[in-house]
Amino acid sequence: MRLSTVILPVDRWHEGGRGKWCRAEELGFHTAYTYDHLSWRTFRDGPWFGALPTLTAAATATERMRLGTLVTSPNFRHPVTLAKELISLDDISGGRITLGIGAGGSGFDATALGQEAWTPKERADRFAEFVPLLDRLLTEDSVSAEGTHYSALEARDIPGCVQRPRLPFAVAATGPRGMRLAARHGQAWVTTGDPKLFETGTPEQSRQAVAAQIARLGKACAELGRDVDEVEKVLLTGFTPDRNTPLGSVDAFVDFAGRHQALGITEIVLHMPIPDSDFATDPAMFERIAVEAPAQLRTA
Repeated sequence: MRLSTVILPVDRWHEGGRGKWCRAEELGFHTAYTYDHLSWRTFRDGPWFGALPTLTAAATATERMRLGTLVTSPNFRHPVTLAKELISLDDISGGRITLGIGAGGSGFDATALGQEAWTPKERADRFAEFVPLLDRLLTEDSVSAEGTHYSALEARDIPGCVQRPRLPFAVAATGPRGMRLAARHGQAWVTTGDPKLFETGTPEQSRQAVAAQIARLGKACAELGRDVDEVEKVLLTGFTPDRNTPLGSVDAFVDFAGRHQALGITEIVLHMPIPDSDFATDPAMFERIAVEAPAQLRTA
């Protein structure tokens, strides 16, 4: 099982931001992700920096660790401009970028450009166009396409990605249409569990929900003639009923991770601690988990 982290872009680069990314690499995390939002929930009235510039800076400050978004969405992105930025970022990082991508939600990003928030169906419709077009843009030198929501006219993306045929997609999805996109285009699939269980569910119910999601992913892969084992399965923690328990001790985390590994999860992502926030965990314990837990999970 891989252990990764997500670093929210709340610090000025020269006042702690750079240090967090370097420390994540020192701790041995497989990947360090960041949210690709314009603002987010309880952080809305505080500092919040752009994901792609932050990842560009992180790419120059680190050497080995993979980097990525968790997740980018169509809420304020267009496939043509996003592809150009991703190709540049993949080049700067030496081929260490993963694109986490999802359909987006109805939060602050959904209306920041002045539009009405899209309905769930509209988000799904846009996502179904966005991902295939982005796939083409990252793999073909010149792309023309006319869609209902997204189009391209001789969009040039030379020389393409360092990673071939393109940088990997980690598709966040739980519904049938999203699962089909993950099965067709994803090198990984991302879940946060079942949001309906966040407040009142139990850990066992949450694991059952994740197992059911993985089964649906397997069905979507089978329909395309693809082996579901080819798709990495990523759990972003912090949104399950037992969200605070795993970071209480190394043993608690190993138990949490082991139970999800048994379901088929292959990568677990922990939020780097942020004081006085929803992610205000003990930094020392966070680092102990990063260093000690992977070996225990391999042994188990």
